[in-house]
Amino acid sequence: MDTAIGTGRRKTSVARVHLQPGSGKYSINGKDPEAYFGFGEHVYIVNQPLQALAGENKFDVNITVHGGGKKGQAGAIRHGLARALVVFDETNKSVMRENGFLTRDPRMVERKKYGQPGARRKFQFSKR
Repeated sequence: MDTAIGTGRRKTSVARVHLQPGSGKYSINGKDPEAYFGFGEHVYIVNQPLQALAGENKFDVNITVHGGGKKGQAGAIRHGLARALVVFDETNKSVMRENGFLTRDPRMVERKKYGQPGARRKFQFSKR
């Protein structure tokens, strides 16, 4: 198999990851990861699955991501990259699973209820 595709999600972000053997080129929405995120922590999150396999320079990765903020997008990319690595080689599944990269983070923003100022917040109570 010369290419693998993985879909990752976190909060409202969705990432499609295309993985193929290569020299280690990254492209996130047509940009370099450092240029796209502009913050080291997000780039670190994105690179975690490849670092767990010691395969930073073995794959070319092309990523399309949309929705949410930068942190959610970084988590979605990590999830999608881990899934793509498992599709590429099934033996990677145990490493991805024990590091927690295959588990989708289920936390979402709770919806706002009608007649209230927020999801949990109530209007101030006045006894008199």
